Amino acid sequence: MSVGTLLGIAGAMFLLELPDKTMIATIVMAARSRPLPVALGASAAFVVQMAIAVTAGGLVTLLPNRVREIVVTILFLGGALYLLLSKEEAAEAKGEAEAARERRTGALREAATAFGVIFLAEFGDLTQIQALTFTARTHSPVGVFAASSVALITVAFLGAYGGRALERRIPLAWIRRLGGLVFLGFGIFSLIQVVR
Repeated sequence: MSVGTLLGIAGAMFLLELPDKTMIATIVMAARSRPLPVALGASAAFVVQMAIAVTAGGLVTLLPNRVREIVVTILFLGGALYLLLSKEEAAEAKGEAEAARERRTGALREAATAFGVIFLAEFGDLTQIQALTFTARTHSPVGVFAASSVALITVAFLGAYGGRALERRIPLAWIRRLGGLVFLGFGIFSLIQVVR
């Protein structure tokens, strides 16, 4: 896999996760706890979820080529529609994060809480589905795992340390739309490949 492809995957995953409920949950948890344990717990959850996603993506590569291309196209277009048409989930994410921890606790407990909240919230989430899709498309689970994990760890630290400042400068709706347009482009490209 080329460096450009790795950077493209990392960039797409970064853009997808930025406006997501897990980013909001990380911001909320870090506001009530210490940022470092929250960032570390969230990062660990993202890495485990990416391992699950690329494993599933590896299974998709076992499908016949035409079927695999159709599945990848549907996943990309579905991701684009989700980002472009869905409402923001900020209130839901804040509720999840606040329910997960009532009071300030030790660093290990803060990290474990962040891990639990993010791990559960990421199951079946768009970034997990897109990591599966990228793996099916590139046949490079290790590359997709590394690029996606780096992007999501960056989002976790950004959320824990600078999320509120980012939210004030760039509306999450804009970031969500940009991610949707990127995945719409991937979906159209995949559709063209299927039609050929």
